[in-house]
Amino acid sequence: MRLVLGSGSPRRLELLAQIGIVPHDIRAPDIDETPAPGELPRPYCGRMASEKAAAVALAPDEAVLCADTTVALGRRIMGKPRNAGEAAEFLLRLSGRRHRVVTAIALRTAERVWQRDVVTAVKMKRLSDLELNAYLATDDWRGKAGGYAIQGPAGALIPWISGSFSAVVGLPLAETATLLRAAGLMPDQNRQGTP
Repeated sequence: MRLVLGSGSPRRLELLAQIGIVPHDIRAPDIDETPAPGELPRPYCGRMASEKAAAVALAPDEAVLCADTTVALGRRIMGKPRNAGEAAEFLLRLSGRRHRVVTAIALRTAERVWQRDVVTAVKMKRLSDLELNAYLATDDWRGKAGGYAIQGPAGALIPWISGSFSAVVGLPLAETATLLRAAGLMPDQNRQGTP
């Protein structure tokens, strides 16, 4: 079975490499990521991962791994900001507060779909105007759910998390490895002798 990564995210590719997985191909699906009216963050994120996996064309000997990461403040879904103004709005809402980062993964073969989601609690420090403007000037907020990426300059703004760091980056490694093993796409650790 050949693994296809259904994501154009370089972060997800790097995370897979951390567990020794190199996909045979990368096929980023193009789907409508608009939340349904009243849709809550966790179901939305699961639906996005599932729809991405369904949108990737597969050969009979292929499996596709897709993921979606959403920042949730209460019931509000904070997607990728359209511009610096919206990024500033998101960051000011998150400033000094705890929020949740939901990452859902879907692994699909011709016969089956496996799905998991991981919810991590994250606290952002209270941001001064100077810190906010300095972060916005890095442009690191572009294309990032909630307007930040914990593995970049925004890491200095996050004093506390409870849950999976790799899920906040974009791919929960423990859960991903479990799904890949279930599908026969990752060697058993005990036979391999690797951690």
